[in-house]
Amino acid sequence: MDFYSIVEKAKKTGKIDKGTNEVTKAIELGVAKLVVYAKDVEPKEIVAHLSVLCKEKGIPCQEVDSKQKLGIAVGIGVSASAVAIIDAGDAKQEVAALKVK
Repeated sequence: MDFYSIVEKAKKTGKIDKGTNEVTKAIELGVAKLVVYAKDVEPKEIVAHLSVLCKEKGIPCQEVDSKQKLGIAVGIGVSASAVAIIDAGDAKQEVAALKVK
């Protein structure tokens, strides 16, 4: 499954939060439908807590390989460490098909 295209679709037709702090808030408030974070974030501690929080809240969480590609998917000119999909929009079916790991 291409998580970059899911994020891109959700950005165009729904609502997303980007950045580790915003994503953490979305998880804690229980409004995130899917969390995607980049594997190549340095230091790793910046995003290490996201998968743990997601598991506690029952939110699907996925690691992708590139913060640069994630930044492009959310339409910003810089890399993005993490993205939370709040409203999936047209990506609703793809998000619904994901199971919590």
